[in-house]
Amino acid sequence: MKQTPGAAITSIPASPTEERHVRMVKYAVAMGIRLVCIAACFVTPGWWLLIPALGAIILPSFAVLVANNVVPSSGPAVERPGQMMPYSPGGPGQSA
Repeated sequence: MKQTPGAAITSIPASPTEERHVRMVKYAVAMGIRLVCIAACFVTPGWWLLIPALGAIILPSFAVLVANNVVPSSGPAVERPGQMMPYSPGGPGQSA
């Protein structure tokens, strides 16, 4: 008889809390880069000012897109267990 392997612990997707933390870190890094761009706007002369200004304008929308992107788990999907059977004291398939 051929046995099907159960779901390995490594195939279970990340918890919602862990996934949320990773997305928040990505958003915080992007907003930190935006702050650097805003600070660079005050010290950059001439036409070079456009580079940090564009970064400060475009980065918020990019950061939201990256932070809201939920990456599916890399492993196989965790399968739902079979049908639940009601418990009866007389055994399976017998009514009480």
